[in-house]
Amino acid sequence: MIPNRILKLSGLLLLTASLGACGVGDRLANVGQAPTLSPVEDPTAAKGYKPVQMPMPAMEHASFAPNSLWRTGSRAFFKDQRARNVGDLVTVKVKVTDKAQLNNTTQRSRKNGEDFGATNAFGFENKLDKFLPDGAKADSLLKLDSDTSSQGAGSINRSETLATNVAAVVTQNLPNGNLVIEGKQEIRVNFEVRELIVAGVIRPEDIESDNTIDSTKIAQARIAYGGRGQITDVQQPRYGQQVMDILLPF
Repeated sequence: MIPNRILKLSGLLLLTASLGACGVGDRLANVGQAPTLSPVEDPTAAKGYKPVQMPMPAMEHASFAPNSLWRTGSRAFFKDQRARNVGDLVTVKVKVTDKAQLNNTTQRSRKNGEDFGATNAFGFENKLDKFLPDGAKADSLLKLDSDTSSQGAGSINRSETLATNVAAVVTQNLPNGNLVIEGKQEIRVNFEVRELIVAGVIRPEDIESDNTIDSTKIAQARIAYGGRGQITDVQQPRYGQQVMDILLPF
């Protein structure tokens, strides 16, 4: 019995260690130290990066009019300081105001009843007693009742607001002139790091004269705002609890 208990305990310890090995070692090594910031890197070299592919219109070749300095499709006569090439920077003004309130109520009720009997059957109703069980009556042979009721109610009340600015890098120049941007901002306050990630597709025409663009004008927008550090660790359930929430069916 004792060796079996030792084996079970060892297996449990190994399972716990394997679940937390990915982050426990790093956290123990950084006890008493502030979280480190990620190095500045090329977004296109990050693991899992994939170029954006979207439907493109037919290519149009630029044409020049004789004795003219203006080129067809040019956005300005003089040099444009707004972002347009890969590697250029553009400031994204993130402003998210999301508010939703939904109330749904459903109520359904149904009731059915069926009665069957043979009170008079050409005088043969009295002879039915020979075929019916003791105590059965011919005038109440069958009775069915059905009662169904369903009621449901749901309510959603959500309000979210986020306002900040982040500089993004142009990572792609699509054939139709649209730009793919991606930006990441990290701010460390004491022992907590706040991260803001913005990515998507923009039109050069939507970029303002001060080289800024509203987040509402980003197509396929991906905006993430979160953090990591001591406060975030305390707010998150422990590894064991997360595993049990996934595995337990109740």
